[in-house]
Amino acid sequence: MRRVNPENPCATPPPAAGAAGAALRRVAVPAGVLAAVAGAFAYVGAVDPNQPGHYPVCPLLRFTGLYCPGCGGLRSAHAFVHGDFLAALHDNAVAVAGYLVFAVVWAVWAFRAARGRPMGLDPRPVHLWSAGALVLVFTVVRNLPTGGWLHP
Repeated sequence: MRRVNPENPCATPPPAAGAAGAALRRVAVPAGVLAAVAGAFAYVGAVDPNQPGHYPVCPLLRFTGLYCPGCGGLRSAHAFVHGDFLAALHDNAVAVAGYLVFAVVWAVWAFRAARGRPMGLDPRPVHLWSAGALVLVFTVVRNLPTGGWLHP
């Protein structure tokens, strides 16, 4: 039975959920993001990108013969899921670094969300330019004759 406030009969009472319920609501979005990423990794882990016909070919590689920064990313994720970290690094080192950065950023986000604090991720332009330069150097080096060790 619903309690009615005699002073304000239209007001609804506050929810009875305690601190645990509020914390669960706050981590719902980080948990949803983790579920989506885990689902994607599970799919790539189950469907081998080394077998032809499962995934589309990189258009840049197909038409120009050049490796983009993402080439080998699915093979890298497949190897990572199966615990073959050296193969994952060989297939796409930048992707492996991205997996690790995602894990750290997600953990910080989830812990801060559980405590009711905002994420507060505000990278400075120098950080963004540095990341872009790193990806650019990786892309150029992997396409040089001496960068064959970075080919997927």
